[in-house]
Amino acid sequence: MFESRINMEPVRQSIQEVKQEIAKIIVGQDSMVDLLIAAILAKGHVLIEGFPGLAKTLTAKILSRTIDADFSRIQFTPDLMPSDVLGTSVFNFKDSSFDYKKGPIFSNIILIDEINRAPAKTQAALFEVMEERQITNEGVLYKMEEPFFIMATQNPIDMEGTYRLPEAQMDRFIFKIKVHYPSLEEEVQILNNAQSGKGSLALEQIKAILNQSKIAEYQQLVQEVHVEPKLLQFIAEITGKTRSYKDIHIGASPRASLALLNGSKAMAVIRGRDFITPEDITDLTNPVIAHRISMSPEKEMEGASPEAVVQSLVKSLEIPR
Repeated sequence: MFESRINMEPVRQSIQEVKQEIAKIIVGQDSMVDLLIAAILAKGHVLIEGFPGLAKTLTAKILSRTIDADFSRIQFTPDLMPSDVLGTSVFNFKDSSFDYKKGPIFSNIILIDEINRAPAKTQAALFEVMEERQITNEGVLYKMEEPFFIMATQNPIDMEGTYRLPEAQMDRFIFKIKVHYPSLEEEVQILNNAQSGKGSLALEQIKAILNQSKIAEYQQLVQEVHVEPKLLQFIAEITGKTRSYKDIHIGASPRASLALLNGSKAMAVIRGRDFITPEDITDLTNPVIAHRISMSPEKEMEGASPEAVVQSLVKSLEIPR
């Protein structure tokens, strides 16, 4: 038992209502939902990876329906150009000047579907807006309106017609969420819902729980979460170890440390606490670190996954108590 310094009940209640709305249609995927909410609270962006048919896009669309804010969806394709995402200047014949027509990236919640089907030129268009939350067009700076949250889905990179995302872009996602196949019980529930008609519930029936002012309030609440100095040290040790670990060729940057800190604070809020614990940190090491490292050639030849390497690294460290 603990006595909270901050009143966590409003945010706890709101998060629970968001989860209930998502559960009206989505069966399981509790971990993905928690990570999506944590990313919003931590002012980050998420990359969701999984095979087709695992409700990646549907979950993102339902989450966007629970937030009363502008939403746009961009379907990435091999012929998509940067101007299709960011916008372009159009000549105005009335006053012989160019007007900037904003692209679909100018929104609060943006779903980028199959992000790794677009080539590098289009991927590079996202670098500035993801990190600095602004777009520069012909010397004019356009700030993005808060909240600004990108949810990107991608198919596994070994599928036909996909491009590997640049390392610099991967580093701009606070979490990479891997979606797995449902369990037998969950798949039976999906079939039962479809048979009873619940599976065809319209998105219009999803209620908006959060709005822009509430999200801003909860994001500020996350910044006030208490972190013990020994846990800051633990976070630095994790990312620092990735740069010297025998199974890792290229380690994580300080941006990973900040992502692990902010993500852990958001996860603590979701779990109803105003302080983080070592478990909040270790639970997020794979979503935060695994997509930011490059494994050694030996480990790649063995077929080891980045997640397994990160877990091995964490086990080699002493967890503070």
